[in-house]
Amino acid sequence: MKLLHLDSSILGENSVSRALSRAVVERLTSEDPTLAVTYRDLAAHPIGHLSGRYLAGQSPEVQHDQALQEDLALGGQVLEEFLAADVVVIGVALYNFTISSQLKSWVDRILVAGRTFRYTDKGPEGLAGTKRVVLAVARGGVYSGNAPAAPFEHAETYMRTILGFIGITDPEVIVAEGIALGPDQRAEATRNALDAIAALPARRPLAA
Repeated sequence: MKLLHLDSSILGENSVSRALSRAVVERLTSEDPTLAVTYRDLAAHPIGHLSGRYLAGQSPEVQHDQALQEDLALGGQVLEEFLAADVVVIGVALYNFTISSQLKSWVDRILVAGRTFRYTDKGPEGLAGTKRVVLAVARGGVYSGNAPAAPFEHAETYMRTILGFIGITDPEVIVAEGIALGPDQRAEATRNALDAIAALPARRPLAA
């Protein structure tokens, strides 16, 4: 079994989403020490934004300079890491109502027709539905329930959308929110999220 661990926060050790994603990995590996973990820090080692050259470069007729060769190789590596993983843990930081651009660049490398989804006469079909995905989400404000800011939340909702598109319709989501509202709120939100992580099952729950 393989676990892919991704972090996307730009805040380093001050990041709540990083603390939560790390706790998820520790929880799952403590239950199954045989899990082989691959870690990718998308902020420390960012993936380039998707470009027209990258898309065109996938055609064998296009000449590749060194920069394009390296970009294509990185994109292929990122995709293969995702395809090989049985479990994916993603630290998701909310910036300006959505995910970081670093995480978006990763998403753009894994949504690949013929690999993670395909088009059929009945519409698109996801091909990655057997994976277990855990999202560790940190939000500075309060966006859950009937909060006034709820319509502005486009990080968790976006990740649910793109995962659903590739067949992962039941991600497990751990949220700490309101962490920018003061130290007490930050501590309480983090503690509640860590409690939820401690209760994560060793294996993905079977669908009802």
